Amino acid sequence: MEKELFGAALGIEEPLYIDKILFDSAEGELHIHMDFLRGGRFSCSECGEAGLPVYDTMEKTWRHLNFFQYKCYLHFRTPRTQCPQCGERLWTPPWGREQSGFTVLFEAFIMALAKEMPISRIGELVGEHDTRIWRIVRFHVNRAHEKKNYAAVTKVGCDETSSRKGHNYVTVFADIDKGEVMFATEGKDSSTVKAFAEELPKHEAQPGQIQEVTIDMSPAFISGVSDYLPEAGITFDKFHIIQALNKAQDEVRRAEQKKNPLLKSTRYVWLKNPENLTENQKKQLETLRYENLKTAKVYQMKLTFQDIYRTIVEPKAAEAAIKKWLSWAMRSRLDPIKSFAKTVKTHFAGIMRYFTSRLTSGAMEGINSRIQEIKRRARGFRNINNFIAMIYLEAAGLEMELPT
Repeated sequence: MEKELFGAALGIEEPLYIDKILFDSAEGELHIHMDFLRGGRFSCSECGEAGLPVYDTMEKTWRHLNFFQYKCYLHFRTPRTQCPQCGERLWTPPWGREQSGFTVLFEAFIMALAKEMPISRIGELVGEHDTRIWRIVRFHVNRAHEKKNYAAVTKVGCDETSSRKGHNYVTVFADIDKGEVMFATEGKDSSTVKAFAEELPKHEAQPGQIQEVTIDMSPAFISGVSDYLPEAGITFDKFHIIQALNKAQDEVRRAEQKKNPLLKSTRYVWLKNPENLTENQKKQLETLRYENLKTAKVYQMKLTFQDIYRTIVEPKAAEAAIKKWLSWAMRSRLDPIKSFAKTVKTHFAGIMRYFTSRLTSGAMEGINSRIQEIKRRARGFRNINNFIAMIYLEAAGLEMELPT
């Protein structure tokens, strides 16, 4: 009776049958041994030709889902066939896949857990070394990613992140419209753009179809996009532009603070916009604004620059406003602001393209937040390929071919 019960649970059909079921109480393991009827015929695991006779067998074992709290293993005298087209092939049973020591259901269980907890913790939970768990994750992630179709993608965002603080940089390319990762690769230089361009044909896409790219002002990314995505217009992300202006503002504050103690502990007052200040910070700002501070002057310049992005829609009007602001900046006699103004002039075309493309790094910021959560959950990654696999699993919109 128990053989029929387990056979039904595992979906075993003739010519397969369960030969014996053994429980190892000392190890806490259940072992299910299967065999096939004499004269049973099988299909080729490569081309699918049916009705092939068996000429040899190989004993194989798969780890299955636990039976209650006990590890469960399936053992099968696996038939080998001689296919007239493909030659010798070991039959792949429906519960497993080639070169895997786990059943499909066990792997589906692992993939469900992988989105919720660190791989090392999963290894502890199921009693397997995390190296074996990583092999499962990478196999299914890579297989699902290979099937992604990017034929309709025209707008791409690009940004870099690290697997842990200061180590192993990865550059991520994303479909801006869908907010999904398309490609991730090690490094943060122009070769990453080349690798992305070479990846596109594998997904029914071509580099020439990419019309818009939003990036920061990294010379490596600029060079890479120009060389390998020849039809793409570059939009420099407005948030990175404002970030550079904030940095210049903070340089002015730090230099002035050395001579004026009123500026001590005011860094976050100047970095925030007025609507984001606390009540105490608002009072502090009102007081400091009347002290004829260089920092207060730069703060107003920053708000004016931000307003160009916020309020001006027409490209020609935006161009005139930015040029007027640049004139103001160059007359400010503040070196950090003059340096920022020179950066804007150098990257003027890409900054102005925002007013045509309206692309921002909003989608990239959302993806980066998810990546930071992956890093926090795992406390860093020693293996860069594992990190990339988790980025795809979490943010690439993959469809896994696994039972649910």
